[in-house]
Amino acid sequence: MAWGILFLAGLFEVGWAIGLKQTDGFTRLVPTLLTLAAMAASLGLLGLALKSLPLGTAYAVWTGVGTVGTVILGILLYGESADAVRLGCIALIMAGIVGLKLVTP
Repeated sequence: MAWGILFLAGLFEVGWAIGLKQTDGFTRLVPTLLTLAAMAASLGLLGLALKSLPLGTAYAVWTGVGTVGTVILGILLYGESADAVRLGCIALIMAGIVGLKLVTP
């Protein structure tokens, strides 16, 4: 259950990272409120996951999910680079997330 909560926390991290771009420097009310809500949800869920997962593992997975998701959405939504080296680096982050899951009880 903690891993599912942690993954959901990572998805909310993606939401607030993308939301930051939409706030236009916190000048747009609705995107700003949604971004702040996603931040609160992300941190709250991370806190719940930390009840049963090791801190270093949970934090690394949380930021990894956020990083991978944000890069993918950056490519899809904003036309950011999808060159082979960048995608290879993202694959390494994903491998790290899977590896941490496999070695953590």
